[in-house]
Amino acid sequence: MNVHALARPEILAMRPYASARGTAAADGVLLNANEAPAALSDDPAWAEMALHRYPAPQPDDLVRRLAAVYQVAPERVLVTRGSDEGIDLLTRVFCRPGQDAIVECPPCFGMYRVAAAIQGAEVIAVPRDDGLRLDVAQLERTIAGTDGPDIKLVFLTSPNNPTGDLLPRRELLRLLAACGDRALLVLDEAYIEFCDAASATDLLDDYPQLVILRTLSKAWGAAGLRCGALLADPAIIELLGRVMAPYPLTAPAIAAALAVTGPGGRARQSRMLAAIAAQKDRLVSTLAGRDWVERTWPGEANFVLARVDDGPGLVAHCASSGVRIRDFSTTPGLANCVRISIGTSEDMQALATALDGWPQARDGSGNETRATS
Repeated sequence: MNVHALARPEILAMRPYASARGTAAADGVLLNANEAPAALSDDPAWAEMALHRYPAPQPDDLVRRLAAVYQVAPERVLVTRGSDEGIDLLTRVFCRPGQDAIVECPPCFGMYRVAAAIQGAEVIAVPRDDGLRLDVAQLERTIAGTDGPDIKLVFLTSPNNPTGDLLPRRELLRLLAACGDRALLVLDEAYIEFCDAASATDLLDDYPQLVILRTLSKAWGAAGLRCGALLADPAIIELLGRVMAPYPLTAPAIAAALAVTGPGGRARQSRMLAAIAAQKDRLVSTLAGRDWVERTWPGEANFVLARVDDGPGLVAHCASSGVRIRDFSTTPGLANCVRISIGTSEDMQALATALDGWPQARDGSGNETRATS
């Protein structure tokens, strides 16, 4: 596959910015980056992390660590500021404003559409069916279509947000074949650690059109770091590096990411995942016993999607009790749906208490509304 044939001509022709840390080793006497000669704090952490110095754009130790975590070769790893940066970089490198398009399958993560809008790329939506399942046949037809803008990126999420369903391997292979050398298939695996299904990283060697997004924000419990990874063919990594910020990662974030994924990290993650699974089972059982819950989609992630009698009302009621859940009522196909993340046992008890009070609050507010109308 010739990845350069898909990229914007401007990206191929440009001369990327060369930062001091990107072109020379950070050893010896460093007088090449206009940095302060010393930190202005006596805090030992400043000295330990050399906060007066720019960090490496792609720190070797972190690249190697994430390559080991995701079981890929280091040259296939681009460390990013969460998955969002990967989405943005892909759209900027491959989509020509006013000429190219992305494909998304709503309901899905909203940043695919946002990144396309910023870039001036068209968004082609292939909605899920009435059961919120992926319409693979329609996707294949859309990718193969010759009318309209050139499709450069096909965004899929597994498990999907907010429905929580997995993309079966056989369907992924069908869609990779449909993309061929026409487009990149971007598989967002932000929630893959929450389920037993294997990542698609083993397919990277055979499918250069496959790009995988991973993050430390979810199952690694490190959303505040804003650290993730884009896994792809080295030619794609090189192209994205051309437009990436000179120093995208902060020294504290690099150190924290290494600590999170270091010795004992997997064991800590396993304990957290087990606790989340137990709390999720309890939530699903709790929702099943409520007559105002029309349907639930437990899914394979760390949240539950539910259709209730009054989504906005339930969200407002929970907020009045100090519990924040997400309203998806305005999303096409998700009328009166709410998404509930899985928290600690204390969090989930607070939620249960709020849910217990919903029928009375709903009926009370309804009576009050009728009395004043």
